[in-house]
Amino acid sequence: MNETHPDPDPRRTPGLEDGGGVPPGETPPGESSTPAGAPDQNANTPSGWGPAPLIVLLALGVLVAAFFLAYAVAL
Repeated sequence: MNETHPDPDPRRTPGLEDGGGVPPGETPPGESSTPAGAPDQNANTPSGWGPAPLIVLLALGVLVAAFFLAYAVAL
């Protein structure tokens, strides 16, 4: 695997002063991108809610509604 260093070599980069500084009016060299080293972000994305959390939330909603219904009937 041939990996390159993302930073330019200051000895061969035009427009740099000694020590790596950039003189006034000169545009500094652009950074290289590193998308090849980043993991694929779309590989582990969830597709939505699983059935277990939905069932738990639905049961909780039914219990809360039943409590308020029983409370209203008891008045």
